Amino acid sequence: MAERRGEIGAPRALHADAATRQALFSMRVETPGPGFVEVTREARACVRESGIAHGLATLFCRHTSASLAIQENADPDVGRDLVDALDRIAPRDAPYRHGAEGPDDMPAHVRAMLTGASLAIPVVDGKLALGTWQGVYLVEHRDRPHRREIVIVVQGA
Repeated sequence: MAERRGEIGAPRALHADAATRQALFSMRVETPGPGFVEVTREARACVRESGIAHGLATLFCRHTSASLAIQENADPDVGRDLVDALDRIAPRDAPYRHGAEGPDDMPAHVRAMLTGASLAIPVVDGKLALGTWQGVYLVEHRDRPHRREIVIVVQGA
């Protein structure tokens, strides 16, 4: 069977520098309950404040029943549809063993495992290198409001 490849452009260096710096930030997010809370503006502000022009921003959610995601930020129906899809994948009424913290806790752990606790986003020219329709979200998987924390490290030159 012949391998098929699309056209691939040659990689191009955006920046190269031996000296690196880093900045560390913490962000608190109040969630209204299950769903997507956009934190793009706050993440961009951390990158701006860091003064780092080229590098990497790493975001980490310090919770096991919430997560982070990069998703479309143009149509709010995307977030609602994704919550519905996660409800189908990890339903609250499944026969979980762990239930001490309520029927929404174990499905929240499953959803957080699927969506992830961290994101790595390139920083180019002092800005997050997100695509046109991409936004950064904290995803709350529990049924009631929570106070969540995201730690952000910006590294580069």
